[in-house]
Amino acid sequence: MREPAAADSGPRQLDPLLDQAMRESGASVGTVYLLPPGEQVLRLTELTGIPVEFAAPWLRVALSAPDPLADAVRERRLVWIGSQEEMARAYPRTALAVPYPFALAAAPILSGDACYGGVVLLWPGSHRPEMTPREGQSVAAACRRIAATLRQAEEEGHPVLPGPEPLVLDPPRSRTPEWNEALAAVDFVDRLPEGGWGLDQEGRISFASAGAAELVGRSVPDLLGSPPWEALPWLKDPVFEDRYRAAVISHQPTSFTAMCPPDRWLSFQLYPDVSGVSVRITPVPLAHPAAHPTPALHGPAALAGPPRGRTPPGRTALSPGASPEGAAPAPGRAGPRAAEPPAGPARAGALYLLTHLAATLTEAVGVRDVVEQVAEQVTPAFEAQGFILFLGEGRRLRIVGHRGYSPEAVDLLDGFSLHTAQPTPATLALTVGLFSFYGSPEELERAYPMGIPEVTGKSAWAFLPLIASGQPVGVCVLSYEEPREFDPDERTAMTAVAGLIAQALARARLYDTKHELAHGLQAGLLPTALPEVPGLGVVARYLPATRDMDIGGDFYDLIRLGDASAAATIGDVQGHNVTAAALMGQVRTAVHATAGAAPGAVLSRTNHLLTDLDPGLFTSCLYVDLDLRARRARLATAGHPPPLLCRPDGRTEPVPLRPGLLLGIDLTADYPTTEIPLPPGAILALYTDGLVERPGVDLDEATAALARALSEARHQPLDTLADTLISHASHTDSRSDDIALLLLRAEPEGADGPDGG
Repeated sequence: MREPAAADSGPRQLDPLLDQAMRESGASVGTVYLLPPGEQVLRLTELTGIPVEFAAPWLRVALSAPDPLADAVRERRLVWIGSQEEMARAYPRTALAVPYPFALAAAPILSGDACYGGVVLLWPGSHRPEMTPREGQSVAAACRRIAATLRQAEEEGHPVLPGPEPLVLDPPRSRTPEWNEALAAVDFVDRLPEGGWGLDQEGRISFASAGAAELVGRSVPDLLGSPPWEALPWLKDPVFEDRYRAAVISHQPTSFTAMCPPDRWLSFQLYPDVSGVSVRITPVPLAHPAAHPTPALHGPAALAGPPRGRTPPGRTALSPGASPEGAAPAPGRAGPRAAEPPAGPARAGALYLLTHLAATLTEAVGVRDVVEQVAEQVTPAFEAQGFILFLGEGRRLRIVGHRGYSPEAVDLLDGFSLHTAQPTPATLALTVGLFSFYGSPEELERAYPMGIPEVTGKSAWAFLPLIASGQPVGVCVLSYEEPREFDPDERTAMTAVAGLIAQALARARLYDTKHELAHGLQAGLLPTALPEVPGLGVVARYLPATRDMDIGGDFYDLIRLGDASAAATIGDVQGHNVTAAALMGQVRTAVHATAGAAPGAVLSRTNHLLTDLDPGLFTSCLYVDLDLRARRARLATAGHPPPLLCRPDGRTEPVPLRPGLLLGIDLTADYPTTEIPLPPGAILALYTDGLVERPGVDLDEATAALARALSEARHQPLDTLADTLISHASHTDSRSDDIALLLLRAEPEGADGPDGG
């Protein structure tokens, strides 16, 4: 591990803490995610034990995502996944992208009410399904230490924020050999009849024995510094990388058999540890294939199926019974090298990334979600450095998402006319559905002399039309900083991905349109302003849900009844759809029509109306009659959470109300009225359950915490107090329910009226 210097700052402060967590817990892979203030996305900040490439689908994790880390942070609890089967049941999207055995713990980084992010640790596939007490204590201690460091940095005015790229922590070395010992080790390996490779943490060949070089038909210098599937094109089949990934993530030995052109079969056995992977290479006499079993494959690599007859050069034997036609090849040394075979299938990493993308896009709802997922998944899958997503708006091409482009380049590329005498590759992709690939700036300039390479700073481009149900919906552009050859397999994969993106984008645009209309309806049904009532301070807040983005049925209202009297109401219609919003409007109308009567009578008449309508939805409602001269309030509830009463001395507690049934259930339901004093300076807080209900948190405890927050902040102006209560209750969690809050304060004699609205 790199020794942290005294001047270390930013994420590097976490280096020793992650290292200590790994040593104490015995984990093989560790990651730290940070949650920037005000954001709803966790960002990978540090990792150790795997290449960054393996974590590409999870560089950013939305709090609303169906993911172990998101659940741990959102619900503020430890999440343990003890087996591959459990992962497939609980988080199928993750299991698709990482189809290997391992155990996982995800835990939030908490300090008081603040959540700074989360920690994810992985253990080898040999780990038993249960988490040991020692491991649980180690994870909890690591989170406490990291939280303390982050809080201290924040208090000192230097908060730790994630960098543009995750930091990779070097694994600890058990020992460092002397020079003579290292030379003796190389001599020892070279004398063996078999071959050996050493792969570093990034999967590159860092050591190759002379025997290995002779077996694969390459010199040692030709092998060093590259992953095996790049140094040897005949290993470009995804099986090799799949087995490599399985070894690194599961920390268990894996193996496979492949044929080195023209006809030599070789067995590759992979032995992993925290520093890398050792690969043992031996000739295989396939006359006795049962003696060399090849493990079953997982995920996309298994789709190729077993070979039939003689396996072509460069292809991998997927079955222990596979062998060339006729006699088995002799395991002797290779003759003259054959010409390099054509490029093989896409890499396993890309296949798993695209599998993860397909699963993710099925859950994306709005255009923003699609843009984020495509940027996070497609860009690393095709190793692109730039990404732009265009949509056609009217007669122009508009950018709705981008990565890897300067603001100046985005401004110049945004708004191209679709009907101009000088078309661009992007406009042609949208108007005529033309897929185009340009491997160099010169190639693009010959076709379109518009200065695009100079403007963008890119050197290769793929323009992918997004076509859904025969209609163009947009254009996806992938770009590269260096010239690039787009081989047929890559073009085919990009074309398939474009189809996935197009379908998701078409659904997302339809959803956004529906969502905008629904929320417009809801906003129109809520009061645009609250009336002024002398002697009463009032302020309201409404926050829509951040998860699912559906319309809700929460409502509030204030009705002026006289110079010193008013009625306040708050409620929640069951469901999150247009029907719920429409019913909410009917409830508000019914309450307005009967306001001024006794609270129990108002709820009873509203209940009659809803029962007669039989909408199939139930509604909770709280009604408060305020007499500011008599300094009293009368309340009745229909299954709604009781309000909090904060007395002038700071004592705060829920108002004890006799409950009534939800509206719309029983025509004969009774709604008892309760009267309470409302002295000058007292604050009555009416709220919907979205303010206090959170997964894994006891409702009484959450209500008590809200009461404490109200008591501590009671001297703030009502506007500020409302914001304080909203931020206290929601923390950093994504919300699956709407929040409505209505604060009422009895002003002292001679005080001005309301201070907010």
